[in-house]
Amino acid sequence: MIIGIDASNLRRGGGLTHLIEVLSTVNIHKHNVSKVIIWGGEQSLSQINNFPWLKKIFPKELNHGLFSRLIWQKFRLSNSAKDNNCDLIFSPGGSVLCNFRPIVTMSQNILPFEWNEARRYGVSLESLRLLFLWKIQSKSFRSADGVIFLTNYAKKQVTKVVGKIKASSAIIPHGLNSRFCISPKKQHDISEYNATKPFKILYVSTVDLYKHQWNVVEAVAKLRNEGYPVSLNLVGDTLFAKNRLAKSLNKFDPNNNWAKYNKSVPYLEIHNFYKDADLGVFASSCENLPIILLETMASGLPIACSNRGPMPEVLGDAGEFFNPERPNEIYHSIKNLIDSAQLRLEKSQISFKRAQEYNWDDCASKTFSYLEKVFINYRNS
Repeated sequence: MIIGIDASNLRRGGGLTHLIEVLSTVNIHKHNVSKVIIWGGEQSLSQINNFPWLKKIFPKELNHGLFSRLIWQKFRLSNSAKDNNCDLIFSPGGSVLCNFRPIVTMSQNILPFEWNEARRYGVSLESLRLLFLWKIQSKSFRSADGVIFLTNYAKKQVTKVVGKIKASSAIIPHGLNSRFCISPKKQHDISEYNATKPFKILYVSTVDLYKHQWNVVEAVAKLRNEGYPVSLNLVGDTLFAKNRLAKSLNKFDPNNNWAKYNKSVPYLEIHNFYKDADLGVFASSCENLPIILLETMASGLPIACSNRGPMPEVLGDAGEFFNPERPNEIYHSIKNLIDSAQLRLEKSQISFKRAQEYNWDDCASKTFSYLEKVFINYRNS
């Protein structure tokens, strides 16, 4: 069996991480696969390891914008797949325009199906892009031969918007790289921290309109005003909320005394920030399956977490939850953890144990087994 992977729309974030990790982990010979063909932009595919069984193809159109990539997918992908004797195409980006069959797609971007969240972008090009993705991905899910979801929440939300999906589906969550696995630390009373050795709070995520970093800054500012010796580290690229975060930082920490924003940190270095932290915050209001939350759990940190989307499903009873749009709730969740070293220890131990359920070996094996199953069912139908 020869599998083609359409990576034309994977440029950054969890989708690209997923593909990198799955291809680095999978044992294709256990799945009756002899070869994998992958199409993508040069920058994306350069991050994927080379293997004897993997052939990378770099169409020049895939180094350009969304519409250039979609046109290539519509008119060129099927022919290239046939020329390379592919038996099935896997499109983890979620958008399928070609007429090749069988094809398996994947729901990784929940934002086009969370209309209350999409409205945050107002009248803008980003809103038009999300509307476009909603139409394309809705059609893709209805026409595909198989659909992979990351969480029960995502499947429920997508089918609520799209309607019934006739194809078979599977729930296969992402995994975790073992370098993020750090056993929970010994927890110290807050009285053992001071201005020169602050209690370090960490929030890793892109700066976007549904990530609410500015509310976290306000919550931590309130803790500091009450005398708590805390600092805040924000890590992540800037997208659509740069000014909002900058305004909040200038208001609450104009002298850059306790809040630090780290913009571009390579993925291979992020685990060092987790190692150095005392508590993790995740304040997103729109996610499919947040790898960052999994990384925070695996890093043995107590976690104050958003109560939206799949976060309660993923974290369970291992965190302190809050409404990410209410700084006062964020403040109380963090405060509850800071005030009790015992609570921090208990929560971090539970979340660390839950994180072990997510591993790339399992994700890769289940993904390729499902692709094999869809191909067999299609061939026998």
